[in-house]
Amino acid sequence: MLCTSAATGQQLMTKSTFSANHQTQSQQAIVHAIAKTILNGFARHIYLFSELTRSAKIRFEQCQWQEIQDAARERTDYFDKRVEETLETLKNDFDIHQLNESLWKAVKHCYIKLLQQHPQAELAESFYNSVFCHLFERKYYHNDFIFVESSQAEINSGNHPAIYSRYHLAEQSLRSTIKTIIHHADFTLDFPNLASEISAILRVFRQRPSLANYQVADISIDILNFTFYRNKGAYLIGRVVTPGSELPFIVAIVHNEQQGLHIDAVLTEQENMAVVFGFARSYFFVDCLYPQALVNFLRALIPHKTRADLYSAIGFHKQGKTQFYRDFLHHLADSDDQFVLAQGIKGMVMSVFTLPSYPYVFKIIKDKFAPSKRITKNDVKAKYRLVKLHDRVGRMADTMEYSEVAFPKNRFSPELLDELLAVAPSIIRFEQELIIIEHLYIERRMTPLNLYLAQADQQQINDAMFGYGEAIKQLIAANIFPGDMLLKNFGVTRHGRVIFYDYDEISYMNEVNFRIKPEPVTEEQIYAAEPWYNVEPGDMFPEELATFALANPQYRQAFLIHHEDLLKASYWQERQKNITNGVFEDVFPYPSRLKLQP
Repeated sequence: MLCTSAATGQQLMTKSTFSANHQTQSQQAIVHAIAKTILNGFARHIYLFSELTRSAKIRFEQCQWQEIQDAARERTDYFDKRVEETLETLKNDFDIHQLNESLWKAVKHCYIKLLQQHPQAELAESFYNSVFCHLFERKYYHNDFIFVESSQAEINSGNHPAIYSRYHLAEQSLRSTIKTIIHHADFTLDFPNLASEISAILRVFRQRPSLANYQVADISIDILNFTFYRNKGAYLIGRVVTPGSELPFIVAIVHNEQQGLHIDAVLTEQENMAVVFGFARSYFFVDCLYPQALVNFLRALIPHKTRADLYSAIGFHKQGKTQFYRDFLHHLADSDDQFVLAQGIKGMVMSVFTLPSYPYVFKIIKDKFAPSKRITKNDVKAKYRLVKLHDRVGRMADTMEYSEVAFPKNRFSPELLDELLAVAPSIIRFEQELIIIEHLYIERRMTPLNLYLAQADQQQINDAMFGYGEAIKQLIAANIFPGDMLLKNFGVTRHGRVIFYDYDEISYMNEVNFRIKPEPVTEEQIYAAEPWYNVEPGDMFPEELATFALANPQYRQAFLIHHEDLLKASYWQERQKNITNGVFEDVFPYPSRLKLQP
């Protein structure tokens, strides 16, 4: 039987003919056609991804804040949609039903050749992996057939155009250089206060001790040739280079809808820059066709960020998953500790485990939930997908979703193995010395807020409770009602930020009815064991936050210093009105103390 390839337009021999070892030329044609079909699918992905990314500048300059949210949500699914299209083409054109090992080894080899000098080769490998893994069984997920390890050598500067521009201060003053950099960013709107803002930038740089010992003529500035856009901000990223050091920085630009653009902040501390690229932030729109080179540059500026972190941050979250899994396999090979249950109170919906030597947690959905949880597994998956697609405003941890994940069985503690088999037997199976988990989420490990507070001093309690309230307020601003706001559902990062990570009860703000709790009048009402007033599904009484989440008087007192308004229904109702009226509140990834003071 013959089939027609869309990639070549020629009649090609089927897999069975190939296996029969007939004409070599036809065999090669099939191999090339399959490889080319997959690469064509990836090319379409990059084209559409780049087209949508490139339009971020227009949306920012026109204050199209809702459109920015819509574009971010749409772009997140581009990779999976192109994989689905490619699978359909392969199945239709090549009648693929089972794995022909010699054929697919040859396809991978051909694909590697096609990737020579490809500007997004490492991303194209991940696309190939996704296509293959949708076609065939898990037992074939090894380096003979997929790119468990990349075939691409570390990129060098000669393989791509320059991704940054260098400005020598010997050629012009620092003030003039900054003005030139802003001009080259190619915004179409004016900066009405640019002179005073440049003066403020100069004060920031002059306060840095690492620059004080050098003459201006010895200093240069490297700026990435791409502006980073996210939500209501635009960011220029670069470094000041001296003979003895490099000073990374981020220039944050915002749009004053009445006056135009203005420079809002300059970040020069690695810790603040790391938060801008944090795992609880939405992905940037950045129009760079050389992502590996961009990641290399960013990693030199923020070395604590992994390649997986940075690929995800610049919008290539599928590549972030690939890079994470490679790093994880390497860590497993170089360590010998066992997976154990994560610290903290056990969840009613998820079971969470971790590897003590690795800063991540692994979350599986239980087969059965506690009676109080009136949701299904599909509901939980939908909540996690909502978070993936939504603006996380730095307060919801990003998760990586995996299927058919294999772990060495001997790395699981007996207690953990007993727990997983007790709560989720339907998604766990064994293959020789491996334990296979059908579906799980992976996210950055944090210290549960309740455990953090138990060991904290007064200042740490004050800071953490301020962060807890800020997290709730910023989620509200992003149209997210957290649902269960108990302290155990929040975590504290290594930067001291409070992040929400329990998503099974989240909803949109307009799905909740915020009410004032009726005051009891009669003795019967005062001592009633159950609410004596009518409570409908979706009703929420904000003052109960103090009763359930803030029962500890020390924590409550620290919370009330800044966030007493969260205990009033009127606050939540006002935020609801803002969301209904299309008001997008400012939530930027840096504290107000870092804003420039022109």
